[in-house]
Amino acid sequence: MDQLTGFQRDLLYVIAGMDRPSGQEILDDINSYIDQPVTHGRLYPNLDALVDQDLVEKGQIDRRTNYYALTPKGRRELEQRQQWVERHVDLEPSQKQ
Repeated sequence: MDQLTGFQRDLLYVIAGMDRPSGQEILDDINSYIDQPVTHGRLYPNLDALVDQDLVEKGQIDRRTNYYALTPKGRRELEQRQQWVERHVDLEPSQKQ
């Protein structure tokens, strides 16, 4: 997980939060978060890299549309990352007075 770019980690979070999203659904979701629009030319090579690392599986919905889902390895990696973030980031208001 530490070898991924921030964009690739964001893609894992998007995929984890959806039920077998298509590339277009991922693109729409990530574009609602990122200031500069993400192009197909940026999205799909990064999804392919996640597939190559066995973090994401790619399957076919129909002849033109693929879906993406976390693999067991991808889910474990994302859970470990989330635990690490929670250990280091406290967003609760301080109780100090």
